[in-house]
Amino acid sequence: MSAPDELYPPVQYGWGWILLAVGIIAVLILAGWLVVLLTRPRRSITVVGAPPVTPPTSDMLSMLRTEYTTAIDRIEAAFHAGVIDARAANLELSRSVRSFVNEYSGLEAPVLALDDLVRMGVRPELVDAIGRHYYPSIFRRGAAIDPHAGAEAARKVVATWH
Repeated sequence: MSAPDELYPPVQYGWGWILLAVGIIAVLILAGWLVVLLTRPRRSITVVGAPPVTPPTSDMLSMLRTEYTTAIDRIEAAFHAGVIDARAANLELSRSVRSFVNEYSGLEAPVLALDDLVRMGVRPELVDAIGRHYYPSIFRRGAAIDPHAGAEAARKVVATWH
């Protein structure tokens, strides 16, 4: 048996390990703070004396409709002339319609998928044009859908969107 004077106290950790643990905890807290800071929505800055943002007038809206109807006509004419094929024509029609919706209403249609648009409950003309004409032509293998029907769908979206 051993005598009581032969007992040793437990080994103590050195100061280096304690400082390392405190440093790791500080880095984790800093990383969490940065994640929260960097993912918060940005605040808009109002400049004193800046003119107020006015909603578009009916003249501006009619000019926008005319501009996009002309763009649709140009795409259709390019297809007729053989400058672009049916797939490229439908792709350009999709871009035009989505850009029109974005400029007209502020809806970020150019970056939203068809499922997102359906989920948001956008007007059925846009969902129909994208789902029936543009998506199958752009993403499906095989022959693209006739761009004339896509151009008519695009004109319908431009004419009826509000």
